[in-house]
Amino acid sequence: MKYKRSKQRERMLELLGQTDIHPTADWLYQQLKEEFPSLSLGTVYRNLTILDEQKLIQKLPFGSTHDRYEAIKSPHYHLVCEACGCVQDFDMPHYTKINEQAQKMSSFNILRHRIDFFGTCEKCQHKNKRPKGVKNARRK
Repeated sequence: MKYKRSKQRERMLELLGQTDIHPTADWLYQQLKEEFPSLSLGTVYRNLTILDEQKLIQKLPFGSTHDRYEAIKSPHYHLVCEACGCVQDFDMPHYTKINEQAQKMSSFNILRHRIDFFGTCEKCQHKNKRPKGVKNARRK
């Protein structure tokens, strides 16, 4: 489908290309609302859907309110922190042979795969560490 040019959509694509934080639609809305005062969150979602359909961005579904977006780059994996929700690109070789193996084991025509690794980011690991010998303070 062909869409009319949109300054808001172009700006969203530009923002996604400039960040590596894999933002949510709400983050994009917060970044753009001053520049586009009539912008609504619904408009952000509609434009993200269009950009995804045009294969200019990739939607990373982590649940409806936690979907993340990124400008499409080469195939790669992600690290997802289960404590704070941050998503990071993971520079690990992309295993294309997994597609061939899945193709052989199924009736699907395998086009691509997505692997996300879940754990705790370094920042959250440090935040949750306490010095040895220090116990939680109890409130009276």
